[in-house]
Amino acid sequence: MKSVFIVGCGDIGKRIAGLCGEKNVTVRGLVRSVESTKHLQQVGIESVRVDLAQTDGLASLPTTAVTVFYLAPPPGEGESDPLIRCFLAAISTHALPEKLVLLSTTAVYGDCQGEWINETRPVNPQTARGRRRLDAEQAVQEWSRSTGVPVVVLRVGGIYGSGRLPIERIEKGLPILHEAESPYTNRIHQDDLAQVCIVAAERGKPGEVYNVSDGQPGTMSRYFKDIAQAYHLPMPPEISLEEAQQVMSAGMLSYLKESRRLDNCKMVEELGVVLRHVNLEMGLVKK
Repeated sequence: MKSVFIVGCGDIGKRIAGLCGEKNVTVRGLVRSVESTKHLQQVGIESVRVDLAQTDGLASLPTTAVTVFYLAPPPGEGESDPLIRCFLAAISTHALPEKLVLLSTTAVYGDCQGEWINETRPVNPQTARGRRRLDAEQAVQEWSRSTGVPVVVLRVGGIYGSGRLPIERIEKGLPILHEAESPYTNRIHQDDLAQVCIVAAERGKPGEVYNVSDGQPGTMSRYFKDIAQAYHLPMPPEISLEEAQQVMSAGMLSYLKESRRLDNCKMVEELGVVLRHVNLEMGLVKK
């Protein structure tokens, strides 16, 4: 990589930019707000302020012959991702990148009833957020076939790390499920995810999909308990799924209805990734 353009340059984008800086790679980041622009300037990242929903602003994006990391989430509603489709259409005629890496989510698999799954598992999103992410995947794969630009898709488990832990929720004493009823979840530390993005750009095979996790799934309830223990917080109270349906938000319940364990062998073996945080215990060690 000689030059990188990060679409949706938030926390993970800034971590990618930091790794690129170590390789003397030029980085620009696309953000939507004035506040985000200031944040990028403070850490020395050249910013491009554009709202992906406003197609007029997409005409002059600096994507020609660079590596694009598309990290921007879909809209919060609907069954599709019109934002990425507008972005791809805008750069198709005059500003084709060298490669595109898309951050997707394991929600595209839907509920797998706790089974171990790899990338050969058929997609079956059962939530609108999962269907929006699958639409984004399909959009970049279709675009790749029509333009010849290689793309790599990363299906990412839950991201954790500094600023991403449910500390406030635990401090408030909000309940979790009894562990026997709790679904399996998968995690990746934010620094490891940034590293995987870089490696996927350098070594990922065109058109391939990679599951991204530390390969050490656990129940969602165990996750909250481990964080409480690591940060010396009170253990959250436990309730049944029936009780949870009365008191938890629709968003939280949607996560509780899906259970899967990710096989990360393809990421490790094909991309040659060496994780810094191989399990949650290592990831929660305070630096």
